[in-house]
Amino acid sequence: MEVLYSDENIIVIIKPVGLDSEHGTVEALGGGLFPVHRLDKNVGGVMVYAKNKATAASLSKAIQEGKMVKEYLLKVHGVPAQCGVLEDLLFKDSRKNKVFVVKRQRAGVKKAKLEYVRLTENEESLIKVRLHTGRSHQIRVQFASRGFPLVGDHKYGSKSPVKEPMLFSHKITFPYKGREVSFEALPFWTD
Repeated sequence: MEVLYSDENIIVIIKPVGLDSEHGTVEALGGGLFPVHRLDKNVGGVMVYAKNKATAASLSKAIQEGKMVKEYLLKVHGVPAQCGVLEDLLFKDSRKNKVFVVKRQRAGVKKAKLEYVRLTENEESLIKVRLHTGRSHQIRVQFASRGFPLVGDHKYGSKSPVKEPMLFSHKITFPYKGREVSFEALPFWTD
């Protein structure tokens, strides 16, 4: 596991696909860390962990206030519009571990918002996303519901032989020690 940055308060890593972002990654790093956000097990990319409760509280507050910006790279089947904002109501069926776009607000339904820009145009288009909300399977569901499932995301409609969704936490920006810091990495499939 690659470490991008580490000091007395935080560690920033590239989480590999297949490792749980809470328990598995924390154990692999020697324990004693506080996850402040998460990635699905089948998604890799940049993650930040706090090394103490005070820093965890500070980073959690940054997330709640919209000051932690998370950007992702993904490949979808097809060619969506050049750019856009996607806003939906999402409902998670915990029994099936699947999320659905629904039409009206009700118990368990959460608002989801992201903005995106298409970087390449092909049978499989490369997309850059900035999340405004962090809902379970959000990016995967919002694109699939519009006919653009992520390449390798068999849960939400991909027919590709790729085994895992082509989705990667590319860049995280947040306030730290009185200034804004950013950490980024690229997935192997952007070459």
